Amino acid sequence: MGYKNKMIFLIIIWCLLIWLVGISPVSFAAQCEQKVTVFAAASTTNAMTDVGDLFENHKMGKAILSFASASTLAKQIEQGAPADIFVSANSEWMDYLESRKLLEPGTRFDFLKNILMLIAPVTSPIDHIDLVKGQDLGKYLGDGLLSTGDPDHVPIGKYAKEALINLSMWQGIENKIARAKDVRAGLALVERGEAPLGIVYASDVKISDKVKVVGVFPEESHKPITFSVAIIAGKKSAAALEFLEMLKTPEAKNIFTKYGFIVNK
Repeated sequence: MGYKNKMIFLIIIWCLLIWLVGISPVSFAAQCEQKVTVFAAASTTNAMTDVGDLFENHKMGKAILSFASASTLAKQIEQGAPADIFVSANSEWMDYLESRKLLEPGTRFDFLKNILMLIAPVTSPIDHIDLVKGQDLGKYLGDGLLSTGDPDHVPIGKYAKEALINLSMWQGIENKIARAKDVRAGLALVERGEAPLGIVYASDVKISDKVKVVGVFPEESHKPITFSVAIIAGKKSAAALEFLEMLKTPEAKNIFTKYGFIVNK
C-alpha cells in the first residue's frame, strides 16, 4: 500500500471512530488537548494569567491557573490538590514540599526576583518615609494598621517582618499589623484606604493606580525575594515540561518584566 493510500485509509478509520463514539472532530480534538494546572503565588496573578494565555495562543495546551498565598497552595498540594506545577514567592514553601518528596526531581528552578516596598493610598498626605534603622512607623500609622501578608506564613509578611526587625521597627508596630491572607488582599486594604500603609512587592504596585510608593526597603534588610517553580511529583507530563520551558522564553520574560518582576538571567 502506497503512502497516499495509507493516509486515506487512516483518515477513513479516524472518521469511523469519531462516528462510532458520537462526537464531532472539534470536540474530539478538544479532548486530546493537553492541560496543565498551575498553583501560583497571588503576587503573580496578572503576569501568570498572561503567561497562561501565551501558552494557549502557542497551541501548547490549556493552562488552568489557581492563585493564593504560597503557604496556602503548598498545604493544598500536600493534601493532594490536583496541581501539576507550583510557583512559590519564596524558597521556604518550595523547600517544604521538596522535603516531603512532593516535587519532581530536577524540575525546580528560580526564575524571578522582586523588591519590597512601603505603600500608601494615592490620596495620602504621606509622600516619603525614610526606611532607616530605628524609624518610628507608628507615628505615620496613627490609629491605623500596617497592611501586609500574615507574617506567620505568607511570604510577603515574612519578608516584611524580617526587614522590620532588622531595621529595629518591628517592636513598635508588631501589634499594629493587618494580617492579610495574601499580598493582594493586603494591597486591597491600602487601595480602599482602610490601612494607611502597607508592605507589598514592586510587582503589586505596578498593577494598581490607587497606591503610591513611599519607601523602598534596603535589599540587605531581608533575604532575597526569590520566586521559584517546579513540577509536582508524579505530574511530569509533556504539557508541564513545555510550560516550564516557556517560562524561560523571551516572550514570557517580557511579560514578567512588564509587571515589575526582575527576571533571572
